[in-house]
Amino acid sequence: MQNTAPRTSSVADSPHQPLAERLRPRHLGEVIGQQHILGPGMPLRLAFESGQPHSCIFWGPPGVGKTTIARLMADAFDAQFISISAVLGGVKDIRDAVERAQAARQGLLAQRSIVFVDEVHRFNKSQQDAFLPHVESGLFTFVGATTENPSFEVNSALLSRATVYVLQPLSAEDLKQIVAKAQALQALPAIEDDALETLIAYADGDARRLLNTLETLTISAAQAGIDPINATWLQQVLGQQLRRYDKGGEQFYDTISALHKSVRGSDPDAALYWLVRMLDGGADPRYLARRIVRMAWEDIGLADPRAMQLANEAAATYERLGSPEGELALAQAVIYLAVAPKSNAGYVAYKRARALVQQDGSRPVPLHLRNAPTKLMQQLDYGKGYRYAHDEEDGFAAGQRYLPDGLQAPTLYEPVPRGLEIKIGAKLQALRERNNAADVKPAP
Repeated sequence: MQNTAPRTSSVADSPHQPLAERLRPRHLGEVIGQQHILGPGMPLRLAFESGQPHSCIFWGPPGVGKTTIARLMADAFDAQFISISAVLGGVKDIRDAVERAQAARQGLLAQRSIVFVDEVHRFNKSQQDAFLPHVESGLFTFVGATTENPSFEVNSALLSRATVYVLQPLSAEDLKQIVAKAQALQALPAIEDDALETLIAYADGDARRLLNTLETLTISAAQAGIDPINATWLQQVLGQQLRRYDKGGEQFYDTISALHKSVRGSDPDAALYWLVRMLDGGADPRYLARRIVRMAWEDIGLADPRAMQLANEAAATYERLGSPEGELALAQAVIYLAVAPKSNAGYVAYKRARALVQQDGSRPVPLHLRNAPTKLMQQLDYGKGYRYAHDEEDGFAAGQRYLPDGLQAPTLYEPVPRGLEIKIGAKLQALRERNNAADVKPAP
């Protein structure tokens, strides 16, 4: 039978307990945020109400309630809660969890078990596989938590046996609710509105970070005789702290993807926003400089060759000036790339050429294109019939082929009707017409 009653604990309610523990939800209705999965009629709420636990993976950034929801699942289903940290744990911890689950099932109460694995992506394949037979046998319900994309970090076999729930960063309103609950417990001094806004922005959707900061501020404010907490004092205490940012994980690659797509989509404001978000989050400006150079070649190309030059100069400027002055060069390069005419014709042509070469094999170089530095090579007709383009009209040897014999001329590069490639396209069309005319032989 589902247990929905709130937990009661005089220890948990003690003012000597950490603030995060005092505010920890005791039942599902106290959870702040994640209403897209916990609200009425939503998937995880329905799972709670069904009375039947199922294996699942909570995927989301730090401080959004993954562990809290897992604990509430154990309470709701009257199950033994077994927690493993994949950062610190190993095979021994998995074995111990199995033994505890077996003992609980064979006991007088025949109790269910939920095995919660925090940072499950840190376990290797064999460690993740160790859970499979016990999940399949129903010995315990597996619940994993991860800040990384489970599609990449969790074994497909385990992933196929678990429902993935995506948890979102808490909104500003969610975080304000947490502050209000702390103030209701008289755990905090008063906070002025502008200071509260600064604090919420600093927390950046992370409830754990917010609560830890609130606890530190409460102690500091008492020592400094600050009441209420104001924005000026708050800035002095916090200093120049970086926002939460996973420099090597899912959020990092999502953000660089947003930057690249904003440039490609010709939105300079969005592109500049994502660039500054990455810089503010501690991303290496040299990495960003390399990505900006890539954007210039991949998405602007020959529609505006100045874009490649400017991107390279911005990277060189950063190397010379460093932070923060050199970041202005990167910012202006991003703006230029965003407003420049776009073409991926060169990028597409290169990919087509690679595909053609891989599937076509190694055709010999035609004799007229071969180098002939020796007499023997000349006797073998190396270079015979080659027409030197500079000696031809307009520097173009109409009708001469440069592809291998027998290979039908492919169309790899197709200029787009934007920027400089308008002129490039017109010139190529004119050259093709001259080639076609030269191929036409007069009637006998």
